[in-house]
Amino acid sequence: MTHPVPSPGAFVILAMPRTGTHYLEELLNKHPNVLSNGELLNTYDTNWSDKGRLAGSDHELLELAYLRYPNQTNKRVARVGCKINEPQFHERPGFFAELARWPRLKVILMVRKNTLESLRSLTQARQTRQWLKFSSDNDATPSVKLAIPCCEAYFKAADEFHNRVARSFASADLHVVEYENLLSEPSACMAKIWDFLGVAMFEHTGTANLKRQEARPLNQTIENFEELRRHFAGGSYAGFFEIGETV
Repeated sequence: MTHPVPSPGAFVILAMPRTGTHYLEELLNKHPNVLSNGELLNTYDTNWSDKGRLAGSDHELLELAYLRYPNQTNKRVARVGCKINEPQFHERPGFFAELARWPRLKVILMVRKNTLESLRSLTQARQTRQWLKFSSDNDATPSVKLAIPCCEAYFKAADEFHNRVARSFASADLHVVEYENLLSEPSACMAKIWDFLGVAMFEHTGTANLKRQEARPLNQTIENFEELRRHFAGGSYAGFFEIGETV
């Protein structure tokens, strides 16, 4: 008698842009029983050969991600996932609710301690068209200038998104990962993630392929940093402009 192979448990990585999800996904995919297939809603993501998949319904997309997923490494998959960034939900307004209905979904929310770091990185990437860095060269990323309304809108969007995620998923099904902690203590962070996903512990060796694109403090990479700090002084976002040690 043959028995059907059970479908792997589903997970999703949710985040604002430029919060380290590529790095997290690289570490996840080192596990022999975990598979994360990049950005489901990104037309250009090379994990997905079907470029017409976005024409399908929200539910069809999730079935593709969790039931008919690509497995180029032929892993024995116990957990399968994908990534979705906050702006991508605006392009498909009903997708978040459909995602929240997926049975037994585990959610990893990736955040940065300072949302301004995320916005600065996003602006740099858009200007340079360099979204990932794989070499350790010393090429400096150019500084940027941020408009006050852009900062206000981005900070508000991040707050609303994080609150929406917290409201939509049970605490037992939600695990928050801070990018800075993942950088400084990858083994400890990944041990918590393996436990959250219900897979065997796995200690990876070697270094990650992805490199940090910017390690300078904010006041050295944002041209109008002082102007922004004065504007946000005394408000709920003032802490983003406190200069401390760079992780």
